[in-house]
Amino acid sequence: QVQLVESGGGSVQSGGSLRLSCTASGLTHSRYCMGWFRQVPGKEREGVAAVGSDRSISYADSVQGRFTISQDNAKNMYLQMDDLKPEDTAIYYCAALTVQPWSVLVCSSSFRPSYWGQGTQVTVSS
Repeated sequence: QVQLVESGGGSVQSGGSLRLSCTASGLTHSRYCMGWFRQVPGKEREGVAAVGSDRSISYADSVQGRFTISQDNAKNMYLQMDDLKPEDTAIYYCAALTVQPWSVLVCSSSFRPSYWGQGTQVTVSS
């Protein structure tokens, strides 16, 4: 069973930076997507960034050039968020999708996860 735990959320002023971490356990599959999603109350959850088991990386247009996704050898995942804006305020979720070795895998920032973390709040004030 895959378990994902986020950390690193908090409050920051506009233009500031935060780094989110996602600790992954049970992710033994060789082919997967991992990514970050965010949600504001009353709105749909949106994909922010994703990294594939082939090291492919995808970003939503709204964060391109400001956010950087990365992953270490233990499959823990990170999101470095720079030049934060008030509209980045949301609950951020770590997510993962695993597939069989023979399955097609397209790891875009809007992939459909099978596993979710509990979320961490990010608040950016103007």
